[in-house]
Amino acid sequence: MTEEEFIAKKKYAGEKKTSMKRRNIYHDYSERRMYMITLEVEGRKPVFGRLVGNAFAERGSRDEPRIELSELGKAVQSEWLNIQRYYPQIEVMAIQMKPDHLHGILFVKDTLPVHLGQVISGFKTGCRRAQKALEAAWDLETAVEPQYAENEATTAKDTRSEAKHEAAKHEAAKHEAAMHEAAKHEAAKHEAAMHEAAMHEAAMHEASGSPYVTASPLPPSKPHSHQLFAKGYNDLILRSFDEFPIWKNYLHDNPRRLMMKRARPEFLRPFFGLRIGSHSYSGIGNRSLLAATKRIAVRISRRMSDSEIATETFRYLDAAKQGAVLVSPAISPGEKSIMRAAFDAGLPIIVIMENGFTPMSKPHGEQFDACARGQLLMLSPWEHHNEKRKITAEQCQQMNLMALEISRQS
Repeated sequence: MTEEEFIAKKKYAGEKKTSMKRRNIYHDYSERRMYMITLEVEGRKPVFGRLVGNAFAERGSRDEPRIELSELGKAVQSEWLNIQRYYPQIEVMAIQMKPDHLHGILFVKDTLPVHLGQVISGFKTGCRRAQKALEAAWDLETAVEPQYAENEATTAKDTRSEAKHEAAKHEAAKHEAAMHEAAKHEAAKHEAAMHEAAMHEAAMHEASGSPYVTASPLPPSKPHSHQLFAKGYNDLILRSFDEFPIWKNYLHDNPRRLMMKRARPEFLRPFFGLRIGSHSYSGIGNRSLLAATKRIAVRISRRMSDSEIATETFRYLDAAKQGAVLVSPAISPGEKSIMRAAFDAGLPIIVIMENGFTPMSKPHGEQFDACARGQLLMLSPWEHHNEKRKITAEQCQQMNLMALEISRQS
């Protein structure tokens, strides 16, 4: 859509809603560029697999968190890897499957004959086709199984009848055998019964989800039979090649982040309506930092020299090492320097932010690990938005007053 078309349609669009699935109207989605694509399962149903591993395992270890794919998950992953077969202008750089969504990186090497959205639409169609094939295979298998089971039961019955007949003949012929032969026979029967009981116990362990079978293959289940993907998709456009390794690391680290969110939900899930003094906040992080005995608002004038800022940095960090929590919107260069130094030192901080949070918000990069450690709390009194906005002088003043209020709130 061109800017002219966008402006023409804007007056009919109604109230603008927050969405990560809107395209950039100023970008040509057929041109040479690299994209990170995110696609969600309709209803966020975990049909692609399950999360296994240990949230605290070392990277590269056998217990590192990972996604164990279902048959449908494997089919979807295969479809993604095959995009370049249909569009030779595209190179598939990476994919990370999650139970209820996927992230993938595509490199458009040459100008596409279509909009990128058409490529994604074709991918969804291929996934739906694979989904239907799995559904048909499942229905066929479950339809055949009862007949197969009946035939097996009949065969087993006949076999048992023949075995009983032969046993009777044998017993009659050997009736006069010594008593130790009878005892040997009884012992063999007892051993068989014990073996059957052991096999039954192992099967019960597996059916009950025992820890002993945590890493076993996913049991067969009927594929998700409704609409597979939610409408639309999210895209990020690579701004510089310095971002590419960050993207790849983000995809690789996704299972660990998901498992960590489950292990530390109180630190890593967004919250809303937190009342502090005269303001209501949304946020992510360790809310217990608000209960610290001492909280200090970091205020540094832009007029301060580097040596003065260094002196203030030492003073604030020393207080934080003694148990104080530093609070600031980190607006001025001096404030940013001090809060960064405290962050790098692993000291507890509360940051006031201009942009709010949504139920799907999550901390990024090093902020994620800082929140997981309980070191960081991020707060915002305003709603979330996607626009790039410059903080106004009025907002700066408001956020500094909020930091003072939080530091003094009992």
